[in-house]
Amino acid sequence: MAEVRDVFELERLAARTWRGLEQERLGGWLLRAGGGFTGRANSVLVAGNPPTELAAAVTAVAGWYAARGLRPRAQVPLPGAEAADEALAAAGWTRDDDNLVLTASLDGWGEPSVPVELAPEPDEAWLRGYRYRGTPLPPVALQVLVAADEPVFAAVRTAPAPAPPAAVARGVVTDGWLVVTAVTVDEGARRQGLATAVMAALGAWARGRGGHSCLLQVAGTNAGALALYERLGFTEHHRYHYRLGPEPERSPG
Repeated sequence: MAEVRDVFELERLAARTWRGLEQERLGGWLLRAGGGFTGRANSVLVAGNPPTELAAAVTAVAGWYAARGLRPRAQVPLPGAEAADEALAAAGWTRDDDNLVLTASLDGWGEPSVPVELAPEPDEAWLRGYRYRGTPLPPVALQVLVAADEPVFAAVRTAPAPAPPAAVARGVVTDGWLVVTAVTVDEGARRQGLATAVMAALGAWARGRGGHSCLLQVAGTNAGALALYERLGFTEHHRYHYRLGPEPERSPG
């Protein structure tokens, strides 16, 4: 079984592997901005207590993001952040769907069924293979992807570059935990075991670095991914959702 961790402790660990390009503490909360690429890099992680009462903290967060031209966003892990969630709701912040945080032991993971390349940085082909929410990546994405301690980028290549890989994923090991993100399989290469292969390769890489457990995040509506991870032994640890504040005001131009 995966090592048991407190919800906030596990969220803080995950935050170290997917960082904003700018980060600032607000008591126990972590403000992050990353050019608008991904919710995790552009939200305040509500994992602890702010230095002021909650309503004032929500106002401060909204101002911090507005100053950067970003819509305020809060990542709210549950259980644990119920009071903050209520304060955000009271301020009119809207709620997104649940995301599931899944964990598993790295013990017993098999070997990749196909060759998987591992590299310390993504090449252009890898970047085109990673389809964030089905769309091409913005220019700032590369900066966010490499903003971690020794990330690794996995790829299954069925054709040489510059063709994008058939499957990609990203891994970072922190405190013995492999945190996996950016798992993408090309639509024409699905149901061939490629996602399982990149997970197996990342697991072997992590075990070689002292890793014992794996963490990943998946949308609660992604039935295909949930089925894959269940087969790999993942179970739900907790959930989080985003709260979205008001859109920043645009200057007339």
